[in-house]
Amino acid sequence: MAAVDFRAQDLLGISWVDSNWVPILNPGNVLDYFSERSNPFYDRTCNNEVVKMQRLTLEHLNQMVGVEYILLHAQEPILYIIRKQQRQSATQVIPMADYYIIAGVVYQAPDLGTVISSRALSAVHGIQSAFDEAMSYCRYHPSKGYWWHFKDQEEREKAKPKSKKKEEPSSLFQRHRVDTLLLDLRSKFPPTFYQCSGIAVEVKKEPEPPTEVVKQEEREPATKSSAPAPPSKPPPEKRARLQ
Repeated sequence: MAAVDFRAQDLLGISWVDSNWVPILNPGNVLDYFSERSNPFYDRTCNNEVVKMQRLTLEHLNQMVGVEYILLHAQEPILYIIRKQQRQSATQVIPMADYYIIAGVVYQAPDLGTVISSRALSAVHGIQSAFDEAMSYCRYHPSKGYWWHFKDQEEREKAKPKSKKKEEPSSLFQRHRVDTLLLDLRSKFPPTFYQCSGIAVEVKKEPEPPTEVVKQEEREPATKSSAPAPPSKPPPEKRARLQ
């Protein structure tokens, strides 16, 4: 029997399910479920149909040549894998396609070339989208050159409420450091104490005024004393007495 080429049909994007079979699926009847007439993945010209019409067991498939379907893996009650293969002899077969049934829904497993092509296309699409988005933020001016302009980021920053930063109290390390510096300054510049009637009195030395100020103060009284005194009135003239 000639095998039908299903490669011309795009079966990777479709699925098939018969809800009446789902509750009773098991490894013994899953091939009968897969051979339903409404299943688009099933080839009517396969050896399974010949065995079914002649009411033979599936063991007779090993003695036939052509396309056949076998149960490759079963994980009850949810997963079943069926393989479509080309049998050339009792010991030689060529796999053609795999189908997996999950919760009664039949899908065709993609081949390696389709998986690599899909992954490469997804990667190229993602890279192209990233470049397009980056170029939308790029600006150019002859006098300024190139720069990035993100409008969405500026709008978000303007929309955010400005929160006042609370002043945090000093930490233990800061207080310890300040105390260490104060002790260091105290040891370098110790205060002067004088003993007065049994009581220690701290005397602070006032800074002496600069010499120029002192000399200027000494000159001021000298200039004041050398200034001429105001003129005094002459004594009244004595008149001669008449004899």
